[in-house]
Amino acid sequence: MAGFDDAGAKPPPPHFLGHRDRLKDRFREGGPDAMPDYELLEMVLFRAIRRGDTKPIAKHLLARFGTFAEVLSAEPERLMEVKGVGEAVATELKIVHAAALRLARGQVINRPLLNTWNAILEYIRAAMAFNEIEQFRILFLDKKNQLIADEVQQEGTVDHTPVYTREVVKRALELAASAVVLVHNHPSGDPTPSMADIEMTKKIVDAGQRLNVIVHDHVIVGRKGHFSFRANGLM
Repeated sequence: MAGFDDAGAKPPPPHFLGHRDRLKDRFREGGPDAMPDYELLEMVLFRAIRRGDTKPIAKHLLARFGTFAEVLSAEPERLMEVKGVGEAVATELKIVHAAALRLARGQVINRPLLNTWNAILEYIRAAMAFNEIEQFRILFLDKKNQLIADEVQQEGTVDHTPVYTREVVKRALELAASAVVLVHNHPSGDPTPSMADIEMTKKIVDAGQRLNVIVHDHVIVGRKGHFSFRANGLM
């Protein structure tokens, strides 16, 4: 008879039956800090995978990319290289990533730089630290040191981004910005500046001084942390 094994007994239910409800209960009771990365990732996958066990896919993703943040930051094409990940799963992960960045950006826009510096560092790390190519970003500030714009100016290769000093200062003047914070990432993971980074920063600082645009800092972000030029005496 269908639904019974050879001994006539009904087969046991799948091991994951009720697992989703148990995870949701734990999340409601203990919050995200009570859950390891793979379980939080499982819950993100629930929307894209309506039935079945999402734990194997979550663990495969973490084994491939390393951390929850790196999974969300990965390009869709790379996500879909993982067994069980199709377009629907990749899209869901990128929606969560975009929402997280939008939330982080909302916590720093139009607020004084000094009051939100830690939040700014968290935002730029979330936005750039796990990128696979170099990206040069500029945070534009008004006279009160409030963030008025956040723009990616250039994208490059795995280890180089062309930066044009004149374009940096020109854009600051267009936005009526009084100051800027320069940001770029190192896909290698090590945020230590190169000689080219140091020389480029000096050129932008010099050009800004001539036009009354202050460069408050240049921050390099990577998987291993961040490097502040000002905090390390390079500005």
